[in-house]
Amino acid sequence: MKTRIKIAGLGSAAAAALLIFLSSYSTAQQATSESRPAPSDTAVRDLAEQVRELRGLVEQMRSENAQSRSEMQELRQELQDTRRLLAPLVASGNTQPSPAPAQGNSSANAAAEPAASAQTSPALEDRVQKLEESAALLGSKVDEQYQTKVETASKYRARLSGIVLMNAFRNVGASDNLDFPDYAVPTSPGVSQASFGATLRQTEVGLEVFGPNLAGAKSSANVRFDFAGGFPSTPNGVDFGNVRLQTASLRLDWEHTSVVAGQDSLFISPLSPTSFASLATPAMAYAGNLWAWTPQIRAEHRFELSSGQTLTVQGGILDNLDWEFPADPFDRYAQAGEQSGQPAYAARTAWSRPLFGHPLSFAVAGYYGRQNWAWGRFVDAWAGMTDWQIPILRRLNLSGEFYRGRGVGGLGAGVGRSILFGGDPTLIYTPIHGLDSEGGWSQLQLQITPKLQMNAVFGQDNPFAGDVRGFATDANNYTTILGRNRSELGNLVYRPRSDLLLAAEYRRLRSFPIYSGSSVTNQVSLSMGVLF
Repeated sequence: MKTRIKIAGLGSAAAAALLIFLSSYSTAQQATSESRPAPSDTAVRDLAEQVRELRGLVEQMRSENAQSRSEMQELRQELQDTRRLLAPLVASGNTQPSPAPAQGNSSANAAAEPAASAQTSPALEDRVQKLEESAALLGSKVDEQYQTKVETASKYRARLSGIVLMNAFRNVGASDNLDFPDYAVPTSPGVSQASFGATLRQTEVGLEVFGPNLAGAKSSANVRFDFAGGFPSTPNGVDFGNVRLQTASLRLDWEHTSVVAGQDSLFISPLSPTSFASLATPAMAYAGNLWAWTPQIRAEHRFELSSGQTLTVQGGILDNLDWEFPADPFDRYAQAGEQSGQPAYAARTAWSRPLFGHPLSFAVAGYYGRQNWAWGRFVDAWAGMTDWQIPILRRLNLSGEFYRGRGVGGLGAGVGRSILFGGDPTLIYTPIHGLDSEGGWSQLQLQITPKLQMNAVFGQDNPFAGDVRGFATDANNYTTILGRNRSELGNLVYRPRSDLLLAAEYRRLRSFPIYSGSSVTNQVSLSMGVLF
């Protein structure tokens, strides 16, 4: 459910309050005008324009409320007249039709009037029912006008959306993260294998603003954030997740062309498996699902072909990130991709058409970014990928993605690793190598009923072990080097209403380090969310 935020017709009480505010504001302005410097002509014109807009809004609200009151009064009067006509019939209990009266016999006509009224009572009852339905509808509209609305500072409308999401989970095995794990790690000696917890830090809030038309394009902007940005250093801080920016972008949309600028999802990898147990990072992240919320500028054009087919071409530049941790918690310093002096480049082409009421689509995409790791050590990062959506039956869909690349840990490839150090990373002559990897995921989705959905997903990320053995060790690369990360999940999503969801999910993670045995983590989670 999405709540529209707009300045709509308010009730008479709200209109009166607005008039009192305008009057008070005008009086206060007159009382302080002598002590303040004279405003500029531009400020005076702007203020006068705002006052005219507010007065026009008040007049519009008055007119709408007067019209609503008039219509309500007419409906009430018609209901009262109809009930007066039906009262004698209900009291006498006579609802059977009688023969038509003889012409010219006034006594017979007078005696037959109740019967005639009874004969037309079904039509009157139908009319009463329609009038009552109309009155109820009008009443609901009037009630809507009196609802409290959230205002914007500008005259343009805005829309608030999001989800309040609670996740309860039980894990068996260790992982990189307790509530939404991405890969398994060995259990520390003496530590319990099983754990249980709950969180609301995957709750998301978004705001979309619709601006003016510009050169024939509709403008809009949106921002979205969650509470998965870490934890404050305080007792029970795991329950007080820090606010984190996910996306914030501006759009210009023409009929067949769009331009987007801002921090947005990775347009060359637009699909993700369905999961409400993992929203803070998309499901199958680091297990074949490339993803990023990264600053970018992109353009796309949609070609309308025959038979409902569409060909979409996208291209853009992105912030050239490589998945390094920030060097400082407050000040920003250039990372290896940014030190190359150029952005990353990406393009995607997709074909789609409707089938069984769902999109049938195939796409190919490419990515390139140059990285400068200092002392003349450069890495050319690249990736090629494809994605698909295939409606097998009306209620059965297959979707997924596949990639092959090198040095693209900034997009989650290689289990988040871009390069390997062949020796002591603090020495300037230590060789480096861009990590080759490949992976992908696929989802089978079954819509059991309009309210119940089942999903089964498999994904895997596979850094090339041959790139590691004989070149790099765990000690020279700060942490365990994973050779493969595999994930499977199955879930049921039940939506009794459009704004309420319940989900149950089982997920299994198995990670294979290069120089040690594999680790396994199993998670069972229950999710409950309210969308707004």
